[in-house]
Amino acid sequence: EYVSRMPEGQKYIYYATGDSIERIEKMPQTELVLDKGYEVLYFTEDIDEFAIRMLMNYDGKEFKNVSSGDLGIEDEETKEKTESEQSENKELFDYMKNVLAGKVKAVKLSKRLKTHPVCLSSEGEISIEMEKILNSMPDSGNIQAEKILEINPNHEIFATLKKAFASDKEKLSLYTKLLYNQARLIEGLPLEDPVEFTNDMCKIMV
Repeated sequence: EYVSRMPEGQKYIYYATGDSIERIEKMPQTELVLDKGYEVLYFTEDIDEFAIRMLMNYDGKEFKNVSSGDLGIEDEETKEKTESEQSENKELFDYMKNVLAGKVKAVKLSKRLKTHPVCLSSEGEISIEMEKILNSMPDSGNIQAEKILEINPNHEIFATLKKAFASDKEKLSLYTKLLYNQARLIEGLPLEDPVEFTNDMCKIMV
């Protein structure tokens, strides 16, 4: 049914995973896909993504997670603009990555976000949802997805980050940690240090 409704030119069958339909509907990662007029399959059962990885494709159409590194639908103008800004702000993103000390593989400008300030995406074979499911099992060995912290270049927060990088590195470190933790909460991942997070929230309120 999904394939029969695919617009001309759509290459992939897009899906999103989560605990519930309500949570998936609010995912920032779906913005670009939905904006293109493409449908998204909602997977709410633990086994769903593992099964779809085994299936790989249907009717010649590859399945693609909306949180994957490359959605394959970015127009060239937007892609070039984002890559140019990424290069121009390389020192900023390297600094943010160092603040997070191995928690993310990279910090990048997002091509998928439209209104939300931040999200996590993943690269490699293990998605963020698969990480959650596998780590809920006994003797999981703390499996980690390769996470990318994505920043919306069209959101006011990006200008705030650039300003802090130029004039207040301590504030930039605070903003970086807050954005990372906000992205974890959006994904339904536990906060690694709830006390630090609440203290950081208080710092921006005084």
